[in-house]
Amino acid sequence: MKEGAASQTVRIPVSGMKCVVCAGAVEEGLEALPGVNEASVNLGNDTVTVRHDGSVPVEEMEKAIRAAGFDTAWTRLRLTVEGMECASCVQGLESSLLSKEGMRSASANLATGTLVAEFDGGLLDRERIESMVRAAGLSVAESEAEDHHALEMREQRRLIAIAAALGLPVFVLSMLFGMTDVTLGLEAWMRNLLLFALTTPVQLYCGRQFYVGTLAALRARRANMDTLIAMGTTSAYVYSSAVTFLPWYFPDAHVYFESSAMIILLILVGKYLEMFARHGTTEAIRRLMDLQPRSATVLRDGKEALVSVDELEIGDLVVVRPGGQVPADGLVVEGSSAVDESMVTGESMPAVKVQGDEVIGGTMNQNGTVTVRVTRLGKDTVLSQIVRMVEDAQASKAPIQRIADNVSAYFVPVVIVVALFTFAFWYLFGHGAYGAEEARFAFALTVFITVLVISCPCALGLATPTAIMVGTGKGAEYGILIRNGSSLERAGKLRLMAFDKTGTLTEGRPEVTDVIAYGEDDVLGISASGESRSEHPIAAAVLARHREERGEPLPPEDFSAEPGRGLRFSLGGRGFVLGTISMMRGREGEARAAEDMARLASLGRTPIALADDKTVLGVIAVADPVKEGAAEAIADLKEMGVETVMVTGDRREAAEAIAAELGISRVMAEVLPGDKAEAVKALAAEGTTAMVGDGINDAPALAAADVGIAMGSGTDVAIETADIVLIRDDVRDVAASMRLSRRTLSKIYQNLFFAFIYNVTCIPLAAGVLYPSAGILLPPMAAAAAMALSNVSVVSNALLLKRYVPETKRSA
Repeated sequence: MKEGAASQTVRIPVSGMKCVVCAGAVEEGLEALPGVNEASVNLGNDTVTVRHDGSVPVEEMEKAIRAAGFDTAWTRLRLTVEGMECASCVQGLESSLLSKEGMRSASANLATGTLVAEFDGGLLDRERIESMVRAAGLSVAESEAEDHHALEMREQRRLIAIAAALGLPVFVLSMLFGMTDVTLGLEAWMRNLLLFALTTPVQLYCGRQFYVGTLAALRARRANMDTLIAMGTTSAYVYSSAVTFLPWYFPDAHVYFESSAMIILLILVGKYLEMFARHGTTEAIRRLMDLQPRSATVLRDGKEALVSVDELEIGDLVVVRPGGQVPADGLVVEGSSAVDESMVTGESMPAVKVQGDEVIGGTMNQNGTVTVRVTRLGKDTVLSQIVRMVEDAQASKAPIQRIADNVSAYFVPVVIVVALFTFAFWYLFGHGAYGAEEARFAFALTVFITVLVISCPCALGLATPTAIMVGTGKGAEYGILIRNGSSLERAGKLRLMAFDKTGTLTEGRPEVTDVIAYGEDDVLGISASGESRSEHPIAAAVLARHREERGEPLPPEDFSAEPGRGLRFSLGGRGFVLGTISMMRGREGEARAAEDMARLASLGRTPIALADDKTVLGVIAVADPVKEGAAEAIADLKEMGVETVMVTGDRREAAEAIAAELGISRVMAEVLPGDKAEAVKALAAEGTTAMVGDGINDAPALAAADVGIAMGSGTDVAIETADIVLIRDDVRDVAASMRLSRRTLSKIYQNLFFAFIYNVTCIPLAAGVLYPSAGILLPPMAAAAAMALSNVSVVSNALLLKRYVPETKRSA
C-alpha cells in the first residue's frame, strides 16, 4: 500500500479470479499505477475496490486488470428512450447517470433514441436506471440487459452440459473397455481413437478457461489453480493421445482420456456450485438495495403528483399512506403513524412517528397517513450510508487473511515441485519397490496428475472474505454496522469493554426518584416553582415530574442562583432555599436531612433539600435511570469472558451505585471529558479494549480504543471514529455485536482450518503415501471431486452464518 490518503474510491467487478494468487495479481497490477493508493480484491463477490487520488481514469485501471490476465464484468443495459429531442437532453441524461455510484459509462444516441449503460450490477440494477431516465423527463420504451453474473452462470451450465454429454460416455466406455471384455467390435486403436474424439472437445473447448487462466498467470509470473488443472489434465490427455497415435512406442499401454474428461467436468460442476453459493453471500446487500424506493407522492402547488425518487428535492413535502414506503429521509410535519423500521434498524416493533419525528427512507408506513418534509436524498440517506458501510466492510481484508495470502503465494509452485518429485520417486524407485501392477510410467503419471488436481489454493482464498461478507451482512439486518474486517477481527478478540455512563448505560434524562416531606405537604410543588427559573438538569427533572402530575408550577416571586450550591426564591411572601446540605446550615431538621441525603447519594441518586427560613421541609432525589436491557447486556458480556468497566465523570459514589446495580466490575469515576481518551489507552494496555459511547461527545475515547462502538446513532450512521455503529439505542446490541463478531471469526478459523487440513491431508494421500502399507491410491477423478467440493464446503460453511441469531435477539 502506498502512502497518502485516497480521495476517491471506485469498485470494479472482475471476472476470472479464482484464488488468492489471482487476487494478488490484480492488486499488484493496480497498485503499480501512479496515483493508486490501495487495491483490495474481494473474492466473495468478485470485485476490486481501488482507492486513488483522483488522477487515475477507470480505463487505466481496466487496462491494468486485463494486463494481469483478467477482465472487467460490468453489467450492460441497452434502453430505447423516448423524449430525447436535442443535444442538451442527451448531455443532461448522461450527466445524471454518470453521477451515480457504480455507473461505468452512459452513452445516449439522439439519432437512434437509445441509451447504452455499463454499471456495477452489485450497486445498480435495471429498474434503478430506468427510474433515473424517467427522472430526467424521458420515458423508456424497451430495455435489454446483460447481467454478467447471469451470463457467466448460463455459460457454465452450457459448458457442463457439453462436458457431461461427451465426458460421461468416455468414462463409461473406458470402464467397459478396461474392466470387461466389451469391445463393441472395435480394435484397440479404434477404441482409443473413439475416446480421443469424444475427449478432445472437453479438453480444448470446455477446459479452455483453464488454459486462458494459466497463460494469464504466467504472463504475470505467477501460478494459480488453473495452472494445476491445466497441467494435470493436459498430462493425461497428451499421454493418452500419444498412446493412440503412436501405439508402436507404447505397446499395450492404457489411455487416460476418462481422467482428463471427468476432471474437467467435475471441476466445472464444482465451480458452478461455488458461484451459486457465493451469490448467496451478497444477499444482504441486494436486500438493502431493494429497499430503496422508486417513486414518491409529492405535494407541489397543493396537488399530489407521483414522481420518481430521483426527482425529489430537499424540502419537498411527500405524502406516505398506509402500506406505502417512506421515499426519503425526512421529518414528519403532519399526521402520525406506526412505521416498520425493522429492515433498517433491526427493531422488530414498529416505531410510532408523530409531528417532528425523523423517518428513514425505505421503511414501511403501517396504519396512518403522514406528510414528510425531505431532509436527505441520494447518497446522504441513512439507507445509502448503510449500504456503503456494508460494501466497504465486505471489500476489506481482515488481518488474519494475511496468513492465507502468504501461504497461497508459495502454494502452487510448491505443489508443482511436490508433484514432480512424486512422479520421479514412483517412476525411479517406488514402482519396483512396492510392486505396482500398472506400467511404470502410467503409474507415476497417475500419481502426478492426482497431486496436481487435488491441491486447492481456492479454499484458502475464500475462507476469510466469504465469512466477512455474510457476517457483516447479517449485522446490518440487526442494525449492527461493522466498518471493516479488521474491526470485526478485533471485536472478536475483546477482553475489556469500557462504557460511558450517561446516555449509554443510563437514559441521559434525570428523573425524580424520591420526594421526602418533613411536615410540608407540597415539597414537590414549591421546589418546582423555584426550579422553573433554573436551567440545571435537576430542574428539568423536577419540572417534568410536576407537569406530569399537576401541570405548570406557580412562578417564583424572587429568584437567585448560587452556582454549585442551589437557589433562593420566594413564593406567596415566604422565602425558600433549595440545594445542597450546605444551604441548610442552622435550620431545624438539618441532621435528619443530611442523613437522608447521604443514604440517597449512596444509592447513586442526587439529593437536594428544601427549606424555609427556619426549617428543612423535605428532600428530593433525582437520578438518571438505567436503560432497559443494560443489566442483561452486562451479564451477557460477562458470560463471554469480557470484563466491563465504567468510565464516567460522575462522582465515585454515584458511579459505583450504578455499577453495582448493573453488575459492572470496575469503575473509573470523576474522569474529565478530556481525560477519557487517556483512561481508555490505559485500559488498552491490559488487553484488547472496546469503548462504547455516543459517537459524538465520546469521539476521542472511541478513537483511542482498539474497537470504538457508537451506540444509538439513529439516522447518523457515518461516524468516522467508530469501528462498529449501532443504529438502535439498545445496550443489548453491544453484546449482540460481540456475539456476531466472535461467531464470524469462528467461521473464518473453521474455514482456514479446513482449507489447511484438506491440503495437508489430501496431498500426501494423492502422492501415494498409503500405497506401500495399504495399497490405497487415490484416482485422479476422486481428486477432482474432492477439490471441487472443498471450495463449495468453505462457502457453504460461511453461509451457515445466515441462520445465526444473536442470543440477545432471540426473544426480541
